[in-house]
Amino acid sequence: MASGRFEERLSALEKELARLKAKVEGMTEEKPWGERIAGTFHNDPVYEEAMKLGRQNRRSLKRNASSGKKKPFARRRRSGQPRA
Repeated sequence: MASGRFEERLSALEKELARLKAKVEGMTEEKPWGERIAGTFHNDPVYEEAMKLGRQNRRSLKRNASSGKKKPFARRRRSGQPRA
């Protein structure tokens, strides 16, 4: 009795495996995903604004680092002194 149930389950698994193999074999990717999405944001004002804000943020971080200002989220040691 248990043998029959095992064989049914095995048969179902083999069918599912064959279905998944066929699905994977049918998937052919001509280009890597990075190449497929390249240029999708061309002339997109929201994307341009995001890039502008990112540049401004990086510049402000660079200025703060070169001026010797304390970093906004600098961890402190137990002694209260900032890490070097």
